Amino acid sequence: YTSETQRRQAFPEWLHHYNHHRFHTAISGPPATRVPNLSGQYS
Repeated sequence: YTSETQRRQAFPEWLHHYNHHRFHTAISGPPATRVPNLSGQYS
């Protein structure tokens, strides 16, 4: 990144990908699949 602003703007999208879409071989899927209610949709 060429600035701190660019880095901050890119972080939320990267974090979503990291938690919801990247495949992790140790758990056979994305990390978010292992955490119930990660999105806070259920009470």
